Amino acid sequence: MASALAWRLYMANLRRIVMLETPMPLAVRREVAFCEAVYAGSKTVEGVQAVKAAGAEQLRAIWEQGQIAVAVDPRWETLRKMRPDVLVDAILAKRNLGTGRRQAPLVIGLGPGFTAGDDVHLVIETQRGHDLGRIITVGSAAPDTGVPGPIDGVTADRVLRAPDEGEFRSSCRIGDRVEKGATVGRVGDSVVAGRIAGVLRGLIRPGTWVTPGLKIGDIDPRGNVTHCFTISDKARAVAGSVLEAVLRVYNRPGGAYE
Repeated sequence: MASALAWRLYMANLRRIVMLETPMPLAVRREVAFCEAVYAGSKTVEGVQAVKAAGAEQLRAIWEQGQIAVAVDPRWETLRKMRPDVLVDAILAKRNLGTGRRQAPLVIGLGPGFTAGDDVHLVIETQRGHDLGRIITVGSAAPDTGVPGPIDGVTADRVLRAPDEGEFRSSCRIGDRVEKGATVGRVGDSVVAGRIAGVLRGLIRPGTWVTPGLKIGDIDPRGNVTHCFTISDKARAVAGSVLEAVLRVYNRPGGAYE
């Protein structure tokens, strides 16, 4: 989701973008996640490249090369060294982990856990359905249901979760076709098996230490391999709303909220 909105802002020529990451990102849809730059040094998503930055002092050089910057900074220390015009909390933790309106002139929260007009200026609805992408100016997004949104009518069965705590091992790759019941990987002595047939749209990095219940994979029942390497419809919708929110605020008389 964060990568989709960074991509959308970049394509709209808003290109001074820095993404703050954890030291070991847990992305499942790694082929469309800029956080892979943390491991590989760089990552390209639909023609846009992100590069790992060693610190705030490298941001300008990366931007001048026409790239998105990715910094390992889980405590957001980078914000103390810069004055961002817009801050988007795209952690999707289903709760606010400390984001506040005073961190930038425009602060946007994605999904549940934020209240527009209180801890953030605007909230974007992330739940699939009629209100997906709605920009909320007062109040909160719909509460987390705990059930993945349907794809081709399939909800929870398309998601692979860790059965135990331990190191995830797998020889499968994103884009592989799998049959129902096929072994996708292992955590310790426990097998991770698909519950439907389809294409592995996402898979956490093999070698990652996982905890019970953690989402570690995503099987797409539609079977279209190209979907594994392109931004999803949901992510594009949310990203478009973030772009609209930025333009709503900065293209009006008086500019941002504060």
